[in-house]
Amino acid sequence: MKKLSIILIVALSLVMLLSACGDTAEPTEEPMVEATMVPEVATEEPAAAEPTEVPATEVPVVPTEVPATEEPMATLTIWADDTRTPILLGLADDFLAEYNVELIVEDLGRVQDIRSQIIIAAPAGEGPDIYIGVHDWLGALVESGLVAPVDLGDKTDEFVQSNLDAFTFTDGNLYGLPYSSENLGFFYNTELVPEPPTTWDEVLEIGRTLQGEGLVEYAIAVATGPLYNALPIQTAFGGYIFGVDENGAWNADDVGLDSEGEIAAVTWMADAVAEGLMVETFDYETAHSLFETGQIPFLMAGPWALDRIRASEVPYAVADSFPDNGAPFLGVQGFMINPFSENVLLAQAFLTEFIATEELMQLLYETGLRPSSFKSVLAMTDDPDLKAMGTAGANAMPMPNIPEMGSVWSAADNGIALAVTGEQTPEEAMTDAAEQVRALIRGALVGMINLPGSYQDQAGCGAQWDPACPATGMEEGDDGLFTLTVQLAAGDYEFKVALDGDWTTNYGSDGAQDGPNYVLSLAADSTVTLTYDPATQLVEIVTE
Repeated sequence: MKKLSIILIVALSLVMLLSACGDTAEPTEEPMVEATMVPEVATEEPAAAEPTEVPATEVPVVPTEVPATEEPMATLTIWADDTRTPILLGLADDFLAEYNVELIVEDLGRVQDIRSQIIIAAPAGEGPDIYIGVHDWLGALVESGLVAPVDLGDKTDEFVQSNLDAFTFTDGNLYGLPYSSENLGFFYNTELVPEPPTTWDEVLEIGRTLQGEGLVEYAIAVATGPLYNALPIQTAFGGYIFGVDENGAWNADDVGLDSEGEIAAVTWMADAVAEGLMVETFDYETAHSLFETGQIPFLMAGPWALDRIRASEVPYAVADSFPDNGAPFLGVQGFMINPFSENVLLAQAFLTEFIATEELMQLLYETGLRPSSFKSVLAMTDDPDLKAMGTAGANAMPMPNIPEMGSVWSAADNGIALAVTGEQTPEEAMTDAAEQVRALIRGALVGMINLPGSYQDQAGCGAQWDPACPATGMEEGDDGLFTLTVQLAAGDYEFKVALDGDWTTNYGSDGAQDGPNYVLSLAADSTVTLTYDPATQLVEIVTE
């Protein structure tokens, strides 16, 4: 029955394709794509998918049994990362042998790299039928019409509900088949701390005692990106990013970065830094090295860090909860369908009948070292660290999947950094951060062309890598080019181009979206003039 359904879907796709064509291969009308519209996808097999009588000159009859030597009726292309590609390729031979559909899996490297490529390729008709992505991409993808709804049918109940919720957008549609989730866990050194603390104040008290005995350097360190990596502290004090409306959907009009709870959490961190119990800098390598060498007893880290922590041989365990029941962010990865594909129905069937299986989900779990989105596989997980992370993340906050989240990261991270280093009070820093986010959401910075980078603190910005800093906003000349002149000390710097005050649209040194950083090396103090050409998205650098 499964085989027949796939064949009927391919036949239906051929019927639709042929009926849309005239005497030439050109479409009779250009498709019109609205930025906020998503093509509808049929969720049930049409009752008349297998016609009883079709003239041979109009539609070829597709046999229910496919000769092994026959050319494939269709191809299905998937864009995946380097971890998932080998697993998906393992389906290709069986898929071709049983259904006469060729499965093509293209390795795009990192999951993050897929997003920038799909934005360019899909509207041009050059993208895949299916692609792997992360749920918090949905805001931009749905708004641009680059992802189609998915119907899991009777497979829905086999998935973890929170993972389905993450891929459900504010319009109520499900836009992905989830396969794994991830969130931070609370690691503690079992040699220094036999039992994990239950409150954040206890974290500092234990660190204070161990520090006094000369056993540790600090109590805790936070990795790069404090909004993400210190969220369990913020939520424990009542801090939040966005509120929700009466339907439980994210409310971008309710920005919580300057809420009483958020300011209280940042104050706790600033006080811990001032007392010498928390590392001042937010750096991944620093935080992990300190924990792996026994110089801090506590660390918040995700499953991506397990290999290096285990290799360090530091004695550790992962707690079943965060102090004060703080909640980490929840990130969910899944398979999404390209609505510009000619094989949307086939892609839908492939996901539900070949991906949503216990066998395939088990392989994805074993290779990716992430908690599975499939209930039966998750229940069989025997990794104590992943189990503990899953328990600790039971109340995890799904990363907001609305477009406005792109306006939050830099402002929040910079605000927290300015507060803990004492450059601003927590209230001042988080109030400024919240106002910056509100301005971005209002569109107050639309049209700004900025060069965020590691030099910005020398150019009058409160922090580095801030795409909304007015001090590094570029000015347009009569020639249509944009310029910025700054005085910089000798040293090595990096920067990128960012539009509209956030990172949603950014260009690297190759002129491509999400491209590599520009690199600037100065042998002496210099006056640097940077000129941006919007036609090429490239920056010319002149030093004096």
